[in-house]
Amino acid sequence: MTTANEYSEKQSNALKQITQAVVSLLDSWRLQTAEMQHLLGLPANVKTRMFNKYRDGNAFLPDDPEVLRRAMYLLRINDALRTTYPMNPKMSERWIRQPQRRFRGQTPLSMIMESGENGMILVLCELDCTFSWDMTGSTG
Repeated sequence: MTTANEYSEKQSNALKQITQAVVSLLDSWRLQTAEMQHLLGLPANVKTRMFNKYRDGNAFLPDDPEVLRRAMYLLRINDALRTTYPMNPKMSERWIRQPQRRFRGQTPLSMIMESGENGMILVLCELDCTFSWDMTGSTG
């Protein structure tokens, strides 16, 4: 049986890993603090100093369902890009900023910035057919 302390420690470790992974991803996309705030749905009072704490593992993203859902979408986008371009890890940064025909000439990043969570879902559907399949409610 897992005690409350063990659960809390496991939860904190998971939140720390998610926080560091998503901030690292957004750093690799060369986003400004305000853009990171917007993508994650964080309040405007979260300053650059807090993002430095996130990077160092001294603070975690808020345990808020919307923030964590957005973080997970971003990490899934990154994972899908890693799978799509396994030989070129820098392709993630390039692809996210490159206009795409499937997005009517918009960049995936602009889709995400303009449409928030819905934009993340659209980009993820484009990159990950299993996610798209799940979104349609299809079964085996």
